[in-house]
Amino acid sequence: MARRGDGPIVEPVPGDPAAVAHLGPNAGDETALVVADYHAGIEAGLRYERGVELDSDADVRLARLLRLLDETNPDRLVVLGDLGHRIGAPKGDEADELETFVERTVARVPITLVRGNHDGGIAEAFGDRIDVTDGSGIRLGRVGFVHGHTWPSCEVVESEVVCAAHEHPAVRLADSVGGSRKERAWLRGPMNPDPFAEALGLDVVELAWQSPELVVFPAFNDRSGGTWVNVEGQEFLSPFLPDGVFDADAYLLDGTRLGPYRSV
Repeated sequence: MARRGDGPIVEPVPGDPAAVAHLGPNAGDETALVVADYHAGIEAGLRYERGVELDSDADVRLARLLRLLDETNPDRLVVLGDLGHRIGAPKGDEADELETFVERTVARVPITLVRGNHDGGIAEAFGDRIDVTDGSGIRLGRVGFVHGHTWPSCEVVESEVVCAAHEHPAVRLADSVGGSRKERAWLRGPMNPDPFAEALGLDVVELAWQSPELVVFPAFNDRSGGTWVNVEGQEFLSPFLPDGVFDADAYLLDGTRLGPYRSV
């Protein structure tokens, strides 16, 4: 696990699908609250896509985020992609939720949105108030950020820690009577340089490789699906997983280390 002098560079908030990133002296020693896969307007999407009727949790989602901003007091908020749920431009209930989200959060901190595959139209709608990267991500100080639906840029890969999302990782845990439950999870492990160098058209020796740790974030939205990482036959969504890490440990939101995700 990559560490600064007094702790991890990317430190999960116990009990929440969020982390604080310590960006380092090259970024003014800023801290960032980092969340992933917010999926504003998901209820409207589920209604249209699957015929599932659910009351909106928009107020609950925003209250959880504002609480985390109060508790962690960061210098900025980084959303690791899929702030919205629609693939296209936001409209209707989703647009209303995003407007409230932006209005309430930018009053407290600047926002960086790392563009995800569900973020079409957000830059056009809100780019005058929040920073929106392209899909290859951004490096802030010593930490790289990418959503994970595309390969990260060289700048991101050459960070000390790389934060990714897109997978909504979860584990299936069995109980003593044969039942099971799903729990959102973190994945953390040392990155393998070979597939990243190949994707960038470089030799490994051409990378300013810092032996980074990859941190795959759980989804902030608890109504979104996910990749059950410990179920045989389950495939990852990201093009750089699982080959992009030598191995990765799974952790529950409360910090419990489950060990290598394949053997959970």
